[in-house]
Amino acid sequence: MAARSKARKRAVDVLYEADLRSRDVRELLAERIADGHPPINEHTVRLVEGAVDHRADVDRLISEHAQGWSLDRLPDVDRAILRMAVVELLWVDDVPDAVVIDEAVELAKSLSTDDSAAYVNGVLAGILKSQIPTA
Repeated sequence: MAARSKARKRAVDVLYEADLRSRDVRELLAERIADGHPPINEHTVRLVEGAVDHRADVDRLISEHAQGWSLDRLPDVDRAILRMAVVELLWVDDVPDAVVIDEAVELAKSLSTDDSAAYVNGVLAGILKSQIPTA
């Protein structure tokens, strides 16, 4: 698995665990960095901190595009995947949008339900489309 793919998976792990255990995300991230098993790289930190720094915007965008689901009703792992991916999509300039969406879909395939990959793809595609200025 490529370094960035591992970083995304670890970011989802931290976001998921913090959400599930009602923990402060930054405190949990600091614990995981200190633990070092598995190692947490710079891209993981950037994604997790971005999810914290942009939480209101990220959650608003997910809510606007999660047709038929409120943010609270989404499966916990899907919510973590979407939060990580929205940060990477909108605030990380060195990763192509198609790669971000593909990686999030692959995470959903491996970590969540049979329907999650298509759902994550649709939400992220909708968010991306909404960010493109119209002429």
